[in-house]
Amino acid sequence: MTDESLSDADRPARAADLRLASEWLARHDLAGARPTPLLADRLAARRRARLAAHLILAVLIIASALAASYDRLASSAFGGFQPHRPLPLLALTASVAGLLLAQSLLDWWVRRVDQRAGASLSRRAAHLIQPGWRAVLGRPYAVFAVATFAGAMVLAGSALAVPDPTVRQLAVVLLIGLLGVTAIIAMQLRHLLRRPVVAEDEESLTADVIMRVEDARDLTVPSAQWSLPMVLLFGTAPAWWSAAAVAYLILGLVACVALHAKTPSSATVARRAMSVR
Repeated sequence: MTDESLSDADRPARAADLRLASEWLARHDLAGARPTPLLADRLAARRRARLAAHLILAVLIIASALAASYDRLASSAFGGFQPHRPLPLLALTASVAGLLLAQSLLDWWVRRVDQRAGASLSRRAAHLIQPGWRAVLGRPYAVFAVATFAGAMVLAGSALAVPDPTVRQLAVVLLIGLLGVTAIIAMQLRHLLRRPVVAEDEESLTADVIMRVEDARDLTVPSAQWSLPMVLLFGTAPAWWSAAAVAYLILGLVACVALHAKTPSSATVARRAMSVR
C-alpha cells in the first residue's frame, strides 16, 4: 500500500506503526534494518492480538469469580443449606467454549495478516525455516509452563479433598478455569508454530523468528494460573491451603524472574535457530 492510497486519517496511524516498528528493530539489534510497512502491519496485528488475548483471560477470570460468587450467594440465602447448583458450572463451561472460539478467531486473524503480507512480497528468502517448539519456545520455558500448570492443578486437586462442600465446589470451578486457560494457551502455541514464515531477506527472516520467540514466551507468563486460585479459594479454603497457594505464587514469581534473567534474548535465540537451518 503506497502513501497515496492512505487517507489522511490513516497516515498518523501508519506513521505511529512505522515508528514502533523502528523501535522494535532497535531493541532487537536490528537497527540497520528498514522498518517496512509490512513489518509494521505484522507487529501492529500482534500488539492488538496480545491485548485481545489478555482481555480473553480477564473475562475467564471474571466468569470464574462470578460462577463461584453466584453459588456462594445462593447457598447463603438459604442459611447455607441450599444444595450447590450445576447452573454456574454449566455457564462457566459455556463461557470457556466461547472464549476458545474467540481465541481461535483471533489467531486466524493474525495468520491472515501474515498470509496477506507474504502474498505481497516480490520474492521470498531462500532456505526458509519453519521453527519447531524447541527453537521457538525452548526447553526452559516449556518446563516452566508445565510446572506452573501442574502446581495449579495440584492446588485445585488438594482443595477437592477438603470435606467442606463450598470449598469443593469452588475447586471444581477452579479446575474448569485452569483447563480452559490451558486449552487457550495450547491453541495459541499451535497456531504460532503453524504461522507461515514471511520474509524476503535475511533481516526480515530474523525478525520473523524473533516475533515467534516473543509470542511463545508471552504464552508462558502464568497470570491466570497464579490469579485464579487466589481469586476463588484464598480465605475460603483451610489455612494450610492458603499457605500453599502463597508459596506456589512466590516460587513461581522467583522462577519467572530467574528464567527471564538467565535465558538468552529472543534475538539471540532467533539467530541461533537460523544458524543451524
